Amino acid sequence: MADFYQNGIITTLHNLVDRPLDELEKELISFSRIRPMSLVLPSLYSELSGPALDNIINDVAKVPYLNEIVIGLDRANEKEYGHAREFFSRLPQHHRILWNDGPRLRKIDELLQNEGLAPKEMGKGRNVWYCYGYVLASGRAESVALHDCDIVTYDRSMLARLIYPVANPAFNYEFAKGYYARVATQKLNGRVSRLLVTPLIRALKKVYGSLDYLEYLDSFRYPLSGEFSMRTDVLNDIRIPSDWGLEIGVLSEMKRNYSTNRICQVDIADVYDHKHQPLSEEDASRGLSKMSTDICKAIFRKLATQGEIFTTETFRSIKATYFRIALDFVETYYNDARMNGLTLDRHAEEKAVELFAENIMSAGEHFLANPMETPFIPSWNRVISAVPDILDRIYEAVEEDNHH
Repeated sequence: MADFYQNGIITTLHNLVDRPLDELEKELISFSRIRPMSLVLPSLYSELSGPALDNIINDVAKVPYLNEIVIGLDRANEKEYGHAREFFSRLPQHHRILWNDGPRLRKIDELLQNEGLAPKEMGKGRNVWYCYGYVLASGRAESVALHDCDIVTYDRSMLARLIYPVANPAFNYEFAKGYYARVATQKLNGRVSRLLVTPLIRALKKVYGSLDYLEYLDSFRYPLSGEFSMRTDVLNDIRIPSDWGLEIGVLSEMKRNYSTNRICQVDIADVYDHKHQPLSEEDASRGLSKMSTDICKAIFRKLATQGEIFTTETFRSIKATYFRIALDFVETYYNDARMNGLTLDRHAEEKAVELFAENIMSAGEHFLANPMETPFIPSWNRVISAVPDILDRIYEAVEEDNHH
């Protein structure tokens, strides 16, 4: 089903022939001598009993080229941490669990809080940030991949394809973003990407013209995928958002720090499904509602740093333009789904568009009312300059947690 089309301003690496996994893994083993590889798995304790993680770990256990696996564990008490150690002990590779709620890592967090450097809110961004700190501290890897722990259709070929672009020493990429068609169980998924991000980018192009940053975001086939890989030197200077803007924020940071020919996207799966977030129309602090607001804020902030001006009036225009474009997309996706024999509930799709339009306005109002807000976690470079031995402290804390 693959095409070889290159659209946009970043490289797209396709799955053209379904190359056998053992061939890919053989190559990755040879790369690993020159560029050792690490896998980061941000996980909530609740995911250990979910439908996906058991299968993911069974499959990851067979991966022959990883030098390290780092598991960031959130929301676990002492007993649960003990269970998690047992759960992950089947991994034959060198692996470490970051017990984020344990006393040792809490102490490090307090130290950073006192310096005004710690992540302000709990969540995936904070978890990933500490995991990246540990990867820098351990020094065991030159390339690092990250994927979520709720992928119910997981297969380790995803990881092989995801890490390949930054593992191959002959390639020049610093960052690779995974993409895939969000189709599973006869449904078209990926609502936030389809009905918010793409139409919003197109609306912003109408209002502000064809800006380089908007062209860049529009080049990603699935900008919200939770799967990406990078060279470890990227980790020093990247500022990670602490909210749902994580995925868009990482893309923005890559654009800020690197030329677009060092950035690529790679087709990692034919079928992909994960735990779905509820729409949460009634509660703006949860589900896709919170996610959509955070994403809008992340995009507006980035454009503001490039000198674009936002006012209440421009937000009204953005919302109106978005609404029209998004409704046209509903029609497009309906036809696409119908022809492929998939179900798509037009009413539910239009309800999502209405909610996203409201959230564009509320994200805009929030943006105008809070000009000093910086929801980024500081880069590791900055943290190291404030607390020079921080990486040693993290390394020691994690080692002690994993050996007691």
